[in-house]
Amino acid sequence: MCRFLTYAGKPLLLADLLYRPANSLIMQSHHAREREEPLNGDGFGVGWYVPEIDPAPCVQRSVTPAWSNRNLQDLANKTRAAHLFAHVRAASPGMAVTEVNVHPFAYDRFLWMHNGSVADFHRIRRRLRDSLKDEFYNMIQGTTDSEHAFALFLNSLRTPFNETGAAEMRRALVETIARLSEMTRAEGITTPSFYNFAVTDGETAVISRYCSAEGIKGASLHFSRGSRFECLPDGVCDMHSVAQEQAAESVIVASERLTDDETDWLDVPDNHTITVFPDYHVELERIPL
Repeated sequence: MCRFLTYAGKPLLLADLLYRPANSLIMQSHHAREREEPLNGDGFGVGWYVPEIDPAPCVQRSVTPAWSNRNLQDLANKTRAAHLFAHVRAASPGMAVTEVNVHPFAYDRFLWMHNGSVADFHRIRRRLRDSLKDEFYNMIQGTTDSEHAFALFLNSLRTPFNETGAAEMRRALVETIARLSEMTRAEGITTPSFYNFAVTDGETAVISRYCSAEGIKGASLHFSRGSRFECLPDGVCDMHSVAQEQAAESVIVASERLTDDETDWLDVPDNHTITVFPDYHVELERIPL
């Protein structure tokens, strides 16, 4: 399992999410709190948007451990983003540690990340690939179950990319989970799969927490909403809270809480999606599978 975070809100330095919080994503790369194996050292990636240039995201990926990459530190200290995807990877057994296998994956205006695994993926890979349109079959560059799931998501969209809104993104994400579940069941695979997927078009983000096995919790997933996320010079970071009925202006969804103030964070329930809309309100919906 990996660790990831998404951010939407007022532009802030990448370092305020990646480095400065008590349980920052860089901390999680070598000392994750909510998984048995604390290391996520098989590469990292960050993706963000500069909409005044074009709608496609900028992505930086590397196979080096996030905790020792000076280029990432320099970038994070000088770059602001209003929509950010960031991921530190723990490669599944047998998966190559190469740059094309590092998240987030990008295609057109979309970014995609995954924390989890498709059980016995090698047994459904041919079936999955054969179900894709040529465009999405040919976009796959690496070998991960995660990138193949991204292709399946894109293949499931029913609208042109520039017309895809929150409802269609969520529908396609749920369909992706359903199709993966159908394929694994058809192969007689009973090992649990974990589908914590995250997708954004730079305006809306949809993130899932799902385990295919009944009675087994999905991988950890939390969210925080407020007026702004701020890191002070003394190193203390905090989400400035708003009442539940008030409009938020910043939202973080993350595998682990970034700060030690648990009052700032809520759990995404098992087998649910969380949608972060362009106006920063969030919606939790059960995955009907």
